Order: sequence, then structure tokens, then C-alpha cells
Amino acid sequence: MMEISVSSALKLLVPTIFSALLAKLTLEWWLKTGFKLGFLGRDMNKPGEHYAVESGGLWVVLSSVFGILCYIALDTYLDNERESISLLSIATTLLLASLLGHVDDQLGWKKGISPVKRVLFTLPISLPLVAVKAGATVVELPVLGTLDLGLLYSLVVVPVGVVGASNAFNMVAGYNGLESLQGLVLLSMISLLAFIRGNYEVVYISLPVIASVIVFYAWYNKYPAKMFPGNSFTYGIGALYASLAIYWNMEKYAVLSFTLYFVELVLFLRGLYHGVYKENFARVESNGTLLPPYNRSYSVTHLAIKAVRAIKGVCREVDVVAFITILQLVICVSSLLTVLLTY
Repeated sequence: MMEISVSSALKLLVPTIFSALLAKLTLEWWLKTGFKLGFLGRDMNKPGEHYAVESGGLWVVLSSVFGILCYIALDTYLDNERESISLLSIATTLLLASLLGHVDDQLGWKKGISPVKRVLFTLPISLPLVAVKAGATVVELPVLGTLDLGLLYSLVVVPVGVVGASNAFNMVAGYNGLESLQGLVLLSMISLLAFIRGNYEVVYISLPVIASVIVFYAWYNKYPAKMFPGNSFTYGIGALYASLAIYWNMEKYAVLSFTLYFVELVLFLRGLYHGVYKENFARVESNGTLLPPYNRSYSVTHLAIKAVRAIKGVCREVDVVAFITILQLVICVSSLLTVLLTY
């Protein structure tokens, strides 16, 4: 079990509180500044003209990175630990992913980086992990079992994992609070798995990020949202999730827990096959209820709308978010049990 010493308590609490406070301060500043400067985006799942400040995720990520750096400093000075390269590479990966997302946010919705270029531009995000030879070459994957990939792990698996996770996490989005809650579920559950396995450093790294996301969700992103997370959030959280899985050899769990995003990819490809470049947004009625935007489902969000309507008769934005969040939690719990029972 984790030994709770004074230094351990400080390393848990100080970075977490620091990140939460910094997130609150920077997000509050950006809420006012963003409105003044006109950094606004239309809320597409509400009737009429509703707007919220964009790119809130950048401040969440910056607060998280400073929290991780705070942990590294405490670990270095309190416990005289000098092996911080791995943690710095994770912080760098998180920051690079978020900055790329911010560029896309600023270039504008529908005018940003093309999907192909977006994938190509995310390749350098993995370089900090490749440079320090992150992870172990022996991995356990669903279906394939245990494999020793040697150099291919660093040169292929790491880039594919980071690029895949950052882009995949960006695909299930577009509803107030959805990305925030997805991030909280994923980071909390992978931290729980790491804690059970004794990989406590994952907990130290994740808590500042989780704290920043909670602040963002509770004050700014929950329905009705005052601020959107943007691609700076989704790219960053996706890349961080992959980094944690790679460094502490939780690839099997990470792949299983991303089942929802594999479903999203299949539905997206189905749309392309039918000549539809889908949007996640719903068709909004004048009373605020939501209808599927297409005859067929091309996103998990479309499936959620149909499922909620089948259960309740009507569907609202909060219902879609709740349905997908619960579904993701069920997937994560099932993945956790699968990994623990086959470990």
C-alpha cells in the first residue's frame, strides 16, 4: 500500500491545490477577457443565438502543467529524486498537444487544420516520449496478447498511441460538459488502476490535472456552458492519457477503455462511405429538445440521442452528456476488471 508520509502528503496536496487555484484564476480572467476580445463560439445545441468563450482548455492544460512541475520540484527537493526526465517528457507532451489544439481553435471552426494535416501535425507530439525511450518494449494488448516489440515500440507504438489518443478524444465532443466529464472518468479510472498496481506516480501526476478539469467543469463548462474546452483541451487530455498508459505499461487497459472512441471511428467512416462528413451536433427544436441530425447515426452522440428518446420520449443536451458519461464509466469499470482479473 501507499505509505503516507509528510512528503507524500505534500506531493499529493500542494500540486493539486495549486493547479485548482491557478485554473480558477486563469479561467476567470479568460472568461472576461475572451468576451471583451470576441473569442466566442456559438453553442450549436441550443435554440437561438447562444455563445460561449472559446479555448478554455488552454488554461486548464497550463494549470495542469504547472501542477506537474510543482510535483517534480517537491519530489526533487523533499525526496532528493533526480529522475524527472520521464515526468518532464509527459508535461512537454501535454503542452505540445494543447498548443496544437489551440492553433486549430484560433484558425476557426471549419477553417482550421484539415483532418489529414491534423493527424500529421500531431506526430511531433510524441517526440518527447520517443526521445526518452518511454515505456517497456514488452506489451500486453487485447486479442494479440503479450508481445516484445523491441525498437518498434518507441518508433511506432508510441507515436501511434499518442496521435491516436489525442485525435480520438477529440472526436466525441460538442456538448456542454461532455469532454470535461469524459476526461475526468478516463483519468480517474486509469489512476485507480495505477494505484491498485502500486504505480503511485500516476496518481501524483493525474491529480493536478483532475483538479483543474473539475474547476473548469464546475464553474465554466457544465450546462449551460460559459466556456468551451476546444481542441486545446481534447488534444492535451488525449495525449496525456496515452502518455500515462505508455510509461506505466497500461496499454491493454487504455485500448479497452477507448472502446467508445473505436465505435466513434467506425461510425465516422460509415459517414464517409455514405458521403457525409458528419457533425456531432443535434437538430435543435424551438423548445430546446434534440433530434438526430441525420437519418443514420454517424456518431456516438447521434446514438445517444436516439437511445435517450427511446427511453424518455424526449432528449435534451444534458441527457446526451449523462448517457455518454455513464456509458464511458461502465466501459472503464469493465476494462479495469478485465485487466485485473487477467493480470
